[in-house]
Amino acid sequence: MYILWDDTKETVIVDPGCYNASDQKQVATFVEQNDLNVVALLNTHCHIDHIFGNAFVVERFNVPFYMHEKDLPVLQSGQQTSMMYGLNYDTSPNPKSYLVEGEDFSFGETTLKIRFTPGHSPGSVCFIHHESKTVIGGDVLFKQSVGRTDLPGGDSATLINSIRTELFTLSDDFTVHSGHGPETTIGFEKQYNPFLNGTYQL
Repeated sequence: MYILWDDTKETVIVDPGCYNASDQKQVATFVEQNDLNVVALLNTHCHIDHIFGNAFVVERFNVPFYMHEKDLPVLQSGQQTSMMYGLNYDTSPNPKSYLVEGEDFSFGETTLKIRFTPGHSPGSVCFIHHESKTVIGGDVLFKQSVGRTDLPGGDSATLINSIRTELFTLSDDFTVHSGHGPETTIGFEKQYNPFLNGTYQL
């Protein structure tokens, strides 16, 4: 998960993977200790490991929740998925409204550009902050890898196209913060990602 804030202390929480009470306490303590004002929950996509904490964040901070409409079936399958894997899951609330590709999401003095990047899931989005050259990328692009496409709604050709048309159009010095693993840069992935430089085919 990512917690984003600026000088105004307005804050958004992205993809709260907090699974248990200990994780939830850690989030609440961090917010309180830094005197943050949480104003929204955002999901890059709705696979179970990114929505474990949706109910907690919405209820604890009394905030609206936003996602892309095409991931609604994924969100609604959360309970079934958790049962299949034997996981505990507090059912996510429904979103207040939907994120729309090409539009902005603003909080405090910060504006995030929404880019529609399906392929890992039908409604995956990335959040771009141009001033800091930052990408909050969910599970679309990883360091020298890409998101899996074998889950319902995944498609490898769609994913590769999303990366090439929506992320690789950014300058090479943009930093990508992924849902799993270390950060990377657009330039590094153009050069060294085997799924995207022609050395490996999905």
